[in-house]
Amino acid sequence: MSETTSVTSAPLEVWITGIGLATSLGEGLDANWEALNSGRLNVDEQGFAPYIVHPWAKVNLEAQIPKKEQRQMEAWQRIGTYAAGLALDSAGLKGNKDILSRMDMIVAAGGGERDISVDTAILNAEAEGNCTPGFLNDRLMSDLRPTLFLAQLSNLLAGNIAISHGVCGTSRTFMGEEVAGVDAFKIAMARIAGGQSDIALVGGSHNGERKDLLVLYEFGDYNLKNEFKPVWARKDHPGFALGSAGAFLVLESRQHAEARGAKPLARLSKVVADRARRKEAGAVTGTLDRLWSALDVHEAPGAIITGATGAEPVTSEERAFLDHHKSFAVRSSGTRFGHAMEAQFALGLALAALSISRGALFAPGDTSGIETDMKDAPAQIVVVGAGHYRGEGMALVEAVK
Repeated sequence: MSETTSVTSAPLEVWITGIGLATSLGEGLDANWEALNSGRLNVDEQGFAPYIVHPWAKVNLEAQIPKKEQRQMEAWQRIGTYAAGLALDSAGLKGNKDILSRMDMIVAAGGGERDISVDTAILNAEAEGNCTPGFLNDRLMSDLRPTLFLAQLSNLLAGNIAISHGVCGTSRTFMGEEVAGVDAFKIAMARIAGGQSDIALVGGSHNGERKDLLVLYEFGDYNLKNEFKPVWARKDHPGFALGSAGAFLVLESRQHAEARGAKPLARLSKVVADRARRKEAGAVTGTLDRLWSALDVHEAPGAIITGATGAEPVTSEERAFLDHHKSFAVRSSGTRFGHAMEAQFALGLALAALSISRGALFAPGDTSGIETDMKDAPAQIVVVGAGHYRGEGMALVEAVK
């Protein structure tokens, strides 16, 4: 009887070869980079008063989504499908049917949108006593479009990306606010590093311009109200300003990228996640410290891009963690883009890869002293994601040697 010896090969190197950004600051890498370094913000303090949002910058949707396909999408799907197309363009994959037909996809997004006009009409009719037997079923069957039901699933975004861009490999979708984005990249990286996947499109989208979401988060007193302030200046009046954003990255093994002649923007070295017992004071700080240790961060010129929300007490606990690493320059994506929930971690990774590829960290977003200038080109950037309510994650993005 012969024995079979199992040999574990070394993990494959995972490159980031494409970035798609469609945010409140604009579409594409150049527009977002210019806005970040000029200090420009796009904040709406009036349209949803007293709540504050970062509205999506207007784009020509037909540049990435055929007009006939737009009609079956809600705003969050258009935002994500558009950003996914930009990522494929960035990676030089648009129209490459051979690769797209086997390209894997992992999406993090929320549960979809309500049709406010239909909801309002139904509630008004009920309040006025006009609800006959079967009224609710009749209205839902006749007023809602076939693609809109009471809890649209995040897999609709993956489906629309497949339809519009031809990404037809395996598909996974995650819901669950901020940590969904962490899990999307953790699994994508593990599959590529383990040789189970060659190339994947990974990211998420969020529409922050939704009255139903503002009501939902107001129940937890999470919304930033009345006046915009940077994330680090919200302790006395905590809260997040929801942001509309789509962020997608193309991840692939080094071998696959080199075989097709693709150049790396950066390398994704590790993604880790945990969940602190938040009823215990300091639990988030301790968890982030442990995640940092698991990343094996080097003492080279580096930075931290955090998705800090502005909600409390988690933001103060994350700030205590940052105090342990003062040699690293800090940037908050929440100040510049708002809070994009499931897409926030993808946004941080996109900004990290963009900064490394440009050989500089973008300008500080406030004058609190937490965010300082960085003169050296960042060799490594740690992306931190601590959810407003639960879940923590971290990733290490490095320059390719």
